[in-house]
Amino acid sequence: MAYIITEPCIGTKDTSCADVCPVDCIHPAAGEEGHDEATMLYIDPDECIDCDACVEACPVDATMAEDDTPDKWEVFKEINRVYFEEGPSAGEKMVADYLSSKA
Repeated sequence: MAYIITEPCIGTKDTSCADVCPVDCIHPAAGEEGHDEATMLYIDPDECIDCDACVEACPVDATMAEDDTPDKWEVFKEINRVYFEEGPSAGEKMVADYLSSKA
């Protein structure tokens, strides 16, 4: 089980979670390529060690264990995975599609 970042991070991109992550699995952190253009932050499921540090650090309650994800945000499990497996543009496209579906 990994942790994921969900809808409340969209447009927020507070990097408190990345600052406390002991394995640097949250991207794009401040100063990293793509941070300014990203709509949210993402957790690499292959690097996450399930330490829970990011959950307490998130000021908008966007970070949670996959198993604790509410049904309305289930798609964010896939969004976080796709961001790392298929590339940032693929993850960002999924976020854009998600937002369009809510409009």
